Amino acid sequence: MKLVLLSGGSGKRLWPLSNDSRSKQFLKVLRSPQGEPESMVQRVWRQLAETGLAEHSFLATGRGQVEMIQSQLGPEVPIIVEPERRDTFPAIALTASYLYSVAGVMPDETVAILPVDPYVEASFFETVASLQQTMDTSGANLALMGVVPELASEKYGYIIPVSEGAADDAYRRVSHFQEKPERAQAEELIGQGALWNCGVFAFKLGYLLDILQSKGLPLNYEEMQKQYKLLPSISFDYEVVEKEENIVVRPYDGFWKDLGTWNTLTEEMASNQLGRGLLTEDSASSCLINELDIPITVIGAKDLIVAASPDGILVTSKSESPRIKEVLKGSEQRPMYEERRWGHYRVIDYVKYDEGSEVLTKRIFIGEGKNISYQLHRKRSEIWTIVSGEASVILNERMHTVRAGDVVRIPEGTKHSILALTDVELIEVQRGSELVEEDNIRITLDWEDIELQQFIS
Repeated sequence: MKLVLLSGGSGKRLWPLSNDSRSKQFLKVLRSPQGEPESMVQRVWRQLAETGLAEHSFLATGRGQVEMIQSQLGPEVPIIVEPERRDTFPAIALTASYLYSVAGVMPDETVAILPVDPYVEASFFETVASLQQTMDTSGANLALMGVVPELASEKYGYIIPVSEGAADDAYRRVSHFQEKPERAQAEELIGQGALWNCGVFAFKLGYLLDILQSKGLPLNYEEMQKQYKLLPSISFDYEVVEKEENIVVRPYDGFWKDLGTWNTLTEEMASNQLGRGLLTEDSASSCLINELDIPITVIGAKDLIVAASPDGILVTSKSESPRIKEVLKGSEQRPMYEERRWGHYRVIDYVKYDEGSEVLTKRIFIGEGKNISYQLHRKRSEIWTIVSGEASVILNERMHTVRAGDVVRIPEGTKHSILALTDVELIEVQRGSELVEEDNIRITLDWEDIELQQFIS
């Protein structure tokens, strides 16, 4: 059995900590068993390892999240990369082509798809693993997993099983689905044995390969990547699940929670304060999450969420916090904080002048032994001021050692990279006509290959 975790998200629901580059699953606001800060994706991967499933698991994500995943889970984690952001059907179609043509998974093997960020107990993953047996014994084309509801919630979709004729106590045949019903209807559905749809389902790989072939889509991963932009941007639920008649559902009667909004996330935080600041005793029901270097003080405020990051500051009542995505609809800004495989950076300042030139200032941290790619820029120059640490810098195949206080000038078109000999902090000032990610022209990634450039040239 293979597991695939879908990692996406636009980062709006938990703004300002989340953004287009750092979705909710990467926020380190939870606590590990050792008391260390932990993100949702780190928690899930740890639980998969504890249940012996991590070695059979993959992550499917867009290019923009690859370095964040590698930063938090390590460089060896298997990642299936989407060429661009689409919906879940294209993502799962690409995943199927990868498993078949790259990973060598046989068509008769079971594949389970699940979100990257469920907040659950270990028993959840044991139930996911049992979907393989469900597929083998039920003869179904799809096996879903449904959470036994605690209450009549209007926030979730419902899976409604047939009233009679279940083949086994472990699973039931699916009758139909209902997306986010009103409370009265939800209560009626629960009375019929309906389950919350937690986004987990399984199929034999060959089942999906047949669907791809019927749509004229390639089974080869590289070819699927080339045709990816031509795939319809539609959910797997709409394109496959709701058209399939031979479906079963396996109930999960355990702890499950969707930490998709500030009010649900703060319920599971180890502390009601993270970062610099002060909550007075009569503000104990409020939460303060501060990623800035300046302190925030909350006095006599009840049931508030105060969240601050380089992207902005949010002040909201807990009950109204789910409105954030609606309030921010249509507003766009560049991410001001990003994690990369080599460390992280924060944008300190950005200015666009009347004549069209732009200046962007970043504070960058590079972990010991890590390096940025060997790259050049056509539309900007850069100046690095080393704040702390020691590093090797290559400029146009020439190696230099730099330390705190040194300044490195990188004109347009200069090939450059940096390797942190110790933990390094630096201030980077970019100046140019267009400061965009597309102007990062990568030559090579590994430092050994970068050093070879000195001799190749």
